[in-house]
Amino acid sequence: MEYDVNTQHFDSENVDKRDMAEIFRDRMALLLARKGFNLSQFASSVGIDRSALSQFLAPGSTRLPRAETLCAISRTYGVSIDWLMGLIANDESTSEAVPMIEIERVTEASASVKLAKWHQEAMGYKIRYVPSTLPDLLRTEDIGAYEFGDFSTIEREAKERRMHDQLNYSRRPETDMEVCMPQQVIEQLAKGEGIWRQVPVSIRRDQVNNMIRLTEELYPTFRLFLFDARKIYSAAYTLFGPLRAAIYIGNMYLLVNSVEHIRALTAHFDGLIRMAEVGPDKASQMITEYLKALR
Repeated sequence: MEYDVNTQHFDSENVDKRDMAEIFRDRMALLLARKGFNLSQFASSVGIDRSALSQFLAPGSTRLPRAETLCAISRTYGVSIDWLMGLIANDESTSEAVPMIEIERVTEASASVKLAKWHQEAMGYKIRYVPSTLPDLLRTEDIGAYEFGDFSTIEREAKERRMHDQLNYSRRPETDMEVCMPQQVIEQLAKGEGIWRQVPVSIRRDQVNNMIRLTEELYPTFRLFLFDARKIYSAAYTLFGPLRAAIYIGNMYLLVNSVEHIRALTAHFDGLIRMAEVGPDKASQMITEYLKALR
């Protein structure tokens, strides 16, 4: 089976265009990850409109580029059209390879830089995020100071920059971000339990109110889902669209670059959402209920 660049069709009449389009999106995601390009940079490099590229890469789309666009991608990035369309598994002409899994050791300062870079590269894609405690963009400065109090000044400042960067990112009109987290984290915060035991009630009240305000302000481009940690568990990780996943394991990130593994983590996130007790349209109301638990 071969793609004819002159007639712009496959010689098999049994090819499912949806499957072909999905494979094309996966292969494009790998190219974007290799180059570290966002959609605008990639579109410019091959001479097509960013909007057209976005339509080809939109989840569920069955649109495929014209032959001249496929040829431009092939020439520019040294890959074959057969590989782009999924007709062969490996492309010998690709000289750059991205490991399926990498370990990225980070300090707090370098983590902020890395996360900002990964968010920028994923601009235009959906960001999906399971936080280790509270989402960075929903933290108040006082709660941040408490959580990061034992860090060095440089590390603390890096954490604070990350909080502000995440909030600024979420306010961009093109942002599409989902956060899924245990509702027990907010409950423990309100009650002053666990890691929040030494936080004064006034600071905890400000934090809960800040979460209420921002979940309302940022919705629907930012959507918060709450699940019951007694029913389902998740480690902290972020999905940067189809480009990469970053699993947080303390002072390092486990970076996942393979399409198959990213799909598996995406399916896990979908499971968290299905199991969520509270959806984003009700999140602020649920958090308001926790104000009654403050003590």
